[in-house]
Amino acid sequence: MSAGLEKYLIGSGKVRELYDLGSDGLLLVASDRISAFDVIMPNPIPQKGRVLTGMTLFWLDQTAGIVPNHLLGAWPGELPDEAADPELCGRAMLCQRLEMLPIECVVRGYLAGSGWKDYQATGTVSGHELEPGLNEAAELPMPIFTPATKAEMGDHDENITTEQARNLVGTEAYAVVEAASIALYQHAAAHAKERGIILADTKFEFGYDPDGRLVLGDEVMTPDSSRWWPSAGYRTGISPPSYDKQYVRDYLETLDWDKTSPGPELPATVVSGTAGRYREAYEALTDSSFDEYLDKMEVER
Repeated sequence: MSAGLEKYLIGSGKVRELYDLGSDGLLLVASDRISAFDVIMPNPIPQKGRVLTGMTLFWLDQTAGIVPNHLLGAWPGELPDEAADPELCGRAMLCQRLEMLPIECVVRGYLAGSGWKDYQATGTVSGHELEPGLNEAAELPMPIFTPATKAEMGDHDENITTEQARNLVGTEAYAVVEAASIALYQHAAAHAKERGIILADTKFEFGYDPDGRLVLGDEVMTPDSSRWWPSAGYRTGISPPSYDKQYVRDYLETLDWDKTSPGPELPATVVSGTAGRYREAYEALTDSSFDEYLDKMEVER
């Protein structure tokens, strides 16, 4: 990213960099990197970071009436001078500084991923007793809140029980984030259903602002933090086709690779196929073209 920002860098993850701009706030920048099995792949996915940012901006706008969020600015003219770099256009968000809660707030409407694995092993997901005999990708009677610990760099998030999460954040805060998370999920799931898309699960991050308000932070309901399934390809008993990076994972599973760094080079067909899925998700969910987003962000092409 921008060389002029290097002195402000305070954190770098698999996909994002975080910069502390002092009184202006924090700058969250989404790169085009993609990770699978907690390993960053050597090839970037073109425009992925802008898709993630554009979708987050869409959902923050959509859900501002449900819970306040950390966004201070992202559009042209809203970022400070330090972020005035063409490469950052469309992939940077200026955010409020928060005291983040130490849990990932996961909501599941369908039985998939680690929730499916937990159910197979125990018949429960994060302490939620589920009826026996459910298939993979089965719709749950009601969305469930299944918190997880936040992973250190290179580690996996781990599902935890309600009791463990309450011990981490407190009983009152737990009840508030559970209600907020489920409300956000239900809003997005209803919006997506009208567009032929299923929101199988998603994860949120929350923190407290200086006034003690609970605020939604980080990315929101993107293909990196959610499972989006086209309704047309959905059935139970399988891992349904998706708009997320499952396409990359599925390719990697065909290789003789031990899932440790460095990751293998992705073929051009997998790169373009993944980029297309991210873009398709953006356009289907926002009812607008991705090119329109790039134009609004004044992205040079």
